[in-house]
Amino acid sequence: MADLSAFPITRRWPAAYPDRLQLYSVPTPNGVKVSIMLEEIALPYEPHLVDFGKDEQKSREFLSLDPNGKIPAILDPDGPGGKPLGLFESGAILQYLAEKTGQLLPADPARRWQTIQWLHFQMGGVGPMFGQVGFFNKFAGKDFEDKRPRDRYVAESKRLLGVMDAHLATHRWFAGGDYSIADIAMLGWVRNLIGFYEAREIVGFDRFRHVAAWLDQGLARPAVQRGLAIPARV
Repeated sequence: MADLSAFPITRRWPAAYPDRLQLYSVPTPNGVKVSIMLEEIALPYEPHLVDFGKDEQKSREFLSLDPNGKIPAILDPDGPGGKPLGLFESGAILQYLAEKTGQLLPADPARRWQTIQWLHFQMGGVGPMFGQVGFFNKFAGKDFEDKRPRDRYVAESKRLLGVMDAHLATHRWFAGGDYSIADIAMLGWVRNLIGFYEAREIVGFDRFRHVAAWLDQGLARPAVQRGLAIPARV
């Protein structure tokens, strides 16, 4: 049995199954990337809910694994060389899990890098811009009298959706014909944009019909449906 006692995070979130990968997360667009990935690759894991209402992401134990204080983070008892490995940053975790299992990342070098480019597209563009639309459209930002910040992020989100739509017009998935970590990275964000963030109309989502079709086929995957609800909110 793996010994994870050297990792302070396990004191706040004890591992009932220390031989399994430990996931510390919340079912947000970034968090569900990893839970969906783990469900897709069928790698045994143990999820732990990080309670933002109690500022657990700022706790000493959580910061010992993830100094950035953001979810998700993982602790893999069977990391490189059989030694435990802790990781934060959702994109890095997706790539790590894909390379660890040989799944959802093409082995062909050219296709592998084409997949990774879309993963970075999500990390650097889709996530930050869609998140800002959510803030200015639904949360505290909606009360700001000056609508220029909202309009700036809406315009950039429309541009990003246009880039995605043009690509998906000739590709079933972002990496081509095969579902991959690039799709997993984006599904939660697009779903949130038109759902939880209530921005479907303001970004004109219905005109991006190829993105809409891609989203529907992604959300229809059983592993995606399971991953969207993990870890369960108390």
